[in-house]
Amino acid sequence: LLTATNSLIAQNKKGAAPESIISKVALIKKYYDLKELKEMKKGELIALYTERIKVLVRTLPYIALATKPGITMADLGIPSDSENKKIFEAQADATENFLEPTIEFQTKILPYSDKNSLIISFSCLSLLIYLSIESYNYLEYSEIHAYHKNLVNTIAKSQKD
Repeated sequence: LLTATNSLIAQNKKGAAPESIISKVALIKKYYDLKELKEMKKGELIALYTERIKVLVRTLPYIALATKPGITMADLGIPSDSENKKIFEAQADATENFLEPTIEFQTKILPYSDKNSLIISFSCLSLLIYLSIESYNYLEYSEIHAYHKNLVNTIAKSQKD
């Protein structure tokens, strides 16, 4: 999969402006409810957890600029000069340098985690992504608050089970 960061590097080396600031693969395909999460095997949860980590890391640095794929430097009025290209390239390198060992850690160490703790952590990551990425442009505060309250209740319930 071509990440936003790799895309930026490849396009910058060609001298062209990036196609999209945020990777087209940095999306959450589905949000899961507690019942679905509890029915999953730990390996499935770990795969979803690492997917959430990747989305968060590949999106968070750009959140003040854009929250969805498709927005380019030109769309935002960012000059496509060598200095800005170098800044995007440095960010791309930093992102990949962080992600590689982080995902390796997640896949090797998370199997030792308690499934319930993994579900809670996954839910927290999902909430963070939802609040910062998905809801950014589309939801009113009351909707975000209702989602947050529901997720907190779900997490609290899972701790009791």
